[in-house]
Amino acid sequence: MSLFDLTDKVAIVTGSSRGIGRAIAMRMAEQGARVVIASRKQESCQAVVDEITRAHGDGRAIAVAANISSKEALRHLVSEANTRLGPVDILVCNAASNPYYGPLGSISDEQFRKVLDNNILSNHWLVQLTAPQMIERTDGAIIFVSSIGGLKGSPVIGAYNISKAADMQLARNYAVEYGRHNVRVNCIAPGLIRTDFARALVENQETLKAALATTPLKRVGEADDIAGAALFLASAAGRFVTGQTIVVDGGITIASGAMGVS
Repeated sequence: MSLFDLTDKVAIVTGSSRGIGRAIAMRMAEQGARVVIASRKQESCQAVVDEITRAHGDGRAIAVAANISSKEALRHLVSEANTRLGPVDILVCNAASNPYYGPLGSISDEQFRKVLDNNILSNHWLVQLTAPQMIERTDGAIIFVSSIGGLKGSPVIGAYNISKAADMQLARNYAVEYGRHNVRVNCIAPGLIRTDFARALVENQETLKAALATTPLKRVGEADDIAGAALFLASAAGRFVTGQTIVVDGGITIASGAMGVS
């Protein structure tokens, strides 16, 4: 059996109608998992389900619209996963938001709370909703998609970076609490990845040139680059890894003058 085999594992992936989340969901389905595609719009989720169904057959994915800002919506998401697919084995918290660009000193309380609620509290809620199932079976994997922004400061996305740094600590703390139950909790910190979220950076030639100049691998990351790390952490290949943040950034954070976020 492959170390990356996920046959019959049930995985919830938030923000999986596009970008990094979609790539993670598609690759997990490819490895045999039954995947819950979750995002705000049911139609967008269903489109990904249809794609997985065409590739792997019926029963391999379901679509459940869920707004991460609503605890009730997340309860419904987990309930649907349990009812239609079974107990959750893998949780990938990928959905996030960043409603403010500018200096941290000028952010409104409402904007700051939205960033913290959507990027930290929602992950905490989802862990609370799914971890008991994993603990009962003494097996599970929880992954937060963070960002290399959580490892540095920024003049324009400070609140976002704070939330992503908090996700790294959330993983460490839950890893300590749940380790004795064989539930692993980790983070992935992407660098500059070609997604809609980073389109402004990727399509700005000056910004892109500056980023690539200090990136050892000399390219922008692709969503599949993050999916590979998620497969490692979710599968038996990563069974002795917990409480860690795996940086997937082409080497930009170890190079002088580096920049870039997922």
